[in-house]
Amino acid sequence: MNKHIKYIFFLLPVILFTCNSISEGVALKDIYIRINQIGYLPGDLKSGVILSNTNLSSKKIKFINEEQNDEVLSIILGTSIGPYGDFKYSYTFDFTRVKEKGKYFLEFENNKSYKFEISNNIYNHVVDSLLQFYKVQRCGYTNPYLHQVCHKADVTKLINNKDTLNTPIDLTGGWHDAGDYTKFVNTIAYTTYTLLFAYEFAPEKFEFDNDKSGVPDILEEAKIGLDWLIRSNFEMDKFVTQVQDWRDQQVGWRMPEKDPLEYDRPGFVGMGKNLLGMYVASMSIASRIWRERLHYDEFAEICLTKAENLYSIKDKIPNVDSSGTGMYQDKNYLGKMALGSVEFYLATNREDALADAVNYADQAGSDYWWSWGDINSLADYKLAKIYPRFKDYIYNNLVAFNTTKNSKLFSEGAAYSWGTTNTLLGISLQAILYKDLSNSTQFDSLAVLERDYILGRNQWGVSFISKVGTTYTKNFHHQIGYFNKGYLPGALAAGPVTKEFMKNYKIEYDSYDKYKSFQTDFAYYRDDRHDYITNEPTITSNATALFVFGYYSQR
Repeated sequence: MNKHIKYIFFLLPVILFTCNSISEGVALKDIYIRINQIGYLPGDLKSGVILSNTNLSSKKIKFINEEQNDEVLSIILGTSIGPYGDFKYSYTFDFTRVKEKGKYFLEFENNKSYKFEISNNIYNHVVDSLLQFYKVQRCGYTNPYLHQVCHKADVTKLINNKDTLNTPIDLTGGWHDAGDYTKFVNTIAYTTYTLLFAYEFAPEKFEFDNDKSGVPDILEEAKIGLDWLIRSNFEMDKFVTQVQDWRDQQVGWRMPEKDPLEYDRPGFVGMGKNLLGMYVASMSIASRIWRERLHYDEFAEICLTKAENLYSIKDKIPNVDSSGTGMYQDKNYLGKMALGSVEFYLATNREDALADAVNYADQAGSDYWWSWGDINSLADYKLAKIYPRFKDYIYNNLVAFNTTKNSKLFSEGAAYSWGTTNTLLGISLQAILYKDLSNSTQFDSLAVLERDYILGRNQWGVSFISKVGTTYTKNFHHQIGYFNKGYLPGALAAGPVTKEFMKNYKIEYDSYDKYKSFQTDFAYYRDDRHDYITNEPTITSNATALFVFGYYSQR
């Protein structure tokens, strides 16, 4: 756009939203602006929302290029969409027409917003930060960040159903799952696969080698997961599915190297098609990448052999594993087995595996969701490269998400549940996959709006990623972060739930609710270190985020 164009128009009451905060955000008297705090790619949809107790209809917003001190766009606010929470008025605005690279701010009745940027590489540092989070989560002798080597005796004994076996297995390494110090096959397999898939999907986005090791950083991190997964399958038909029990969360906050349970961490034994599918997918894609990109045939063969051995027993094991303490229990196995089968086919060219993948995927259908346990679209994407009809399952999801988005003030594409930020970023991920398959731009706005919600285009005006944006989550439910004075690079908070959901948990908060004015019955979030529902980061959510923000990056 010509930098001197001043375009004035009236806004229709379309349901959209943006980012900023309450006590720390830009308060223009009783006016709060919500936009993506980081900024935008030049061609992005760009939109925002204003919450106010003052009628702002017919008032003007100016968009100023900071470097040139030049007004590039003016907007006249239209009629209020209606009340939101404690606010009497809400307004939306669109500034997609601003495309020139540079730094900008909004000016409203002599008040200025914080600055945001329009640039092609605006998300590069977000990707770097998200990846650094995994170094914090590393366990054992894996060169962890912000803490010392820890849990050097994993695992000290095995629990197989009701039997306890004093048989130690070497399951040092891997990643702690979240703010606690447990480890799970289910989430480590999801995370490892997603990192590898992100690289395979767009290698040009992830070839960077910031630590100068000679290997792309994302592959170096994925190998942390692979090494642990290989050892977790300690017998042909057995996984150690979980390391440590509920006591991990009962002994108080501590650094991992000072864990009083370090030499008393059991491993739970189990097996199921749900776990096998994700595991085989991880090993199969790893075998291709290590052979074709890293030319490390020995490791590629180790991964492929693991995939072959496990795939051979898929019809002899339970559908869904039920071992452990009840965390990360899948509802079904079909989507994960579809993914494992199609990845195994791509690694071996075995036609029976492809037939299995088709059968599983058709049974799974569209799942209308995204989480560590709802990943049907990954299998559908891989199958659609062979049989285009499978993209229709992804399309069904996106139509449903888009319909939900259009009914929400903040454009959320799904209902709030535990892990909302992962779900919303999963919607973006699915829109990206569908665009790659169809060359359609139909869901571009959906992908961008879910992305922007994470970065501050939300009720509270908060970026849910640590140290990203102007106002961001600071008090994560994370022990290492807490003992490092809140420093937790790249952590992604789980995000909001409903107040009704929170009634099931008795959380004693550490601090006053600084976002109280923005809470509603249907949208509740607390930046409090004791809130393990809305404010805990996980390795799975960060993996989804890495794919999405990697897609929007440019190196």
